[in-house]
Amino acid sequence: MFKIIVLGVCLVVVAAAPYYAGGLSHHHEDHHHSHPKYKFRYGVKDGYTHDHKSAWEHRDGDVVKGQYTLDEADGTHRVVDYSSDHKSGFQVHVQRNGQARHPHGTSYVKIDQHY
Repeated sequence: MFKIIVLGVCLVVVAAAPYYAGGLSHHHEDHHHSHPKYKFRYGVKDGYTHDHKSAWEHRDGDVVKGQYTLDEADGTHRVVDYSSDHKSGFQVHVQRNGQARHPHGTSYVKIDQHY
């Protein structure tokens, strides 16, 4: 048991060393002057589960733009466009396309419930 405690303390010391050795301020300066830039995209179209969705996002510095889409359970299709920057903040536009439809059949209200 003593060995496990000593190992745990050693791991904490190693993990915390950069913060106490000035590494935090150096790392913070590097992050402050960095220019993050990335793009990603993914999508799912599963005919068996009817799981249809997609997303993409681009970032260049402090400007982020993206979109995600998905098929809702009621049959509508949701499209969400968003953007963010230091001037306008976070902006979002949500669209819901199609007509909501609900399956016909036995209502859950009419089903006998046994507790």
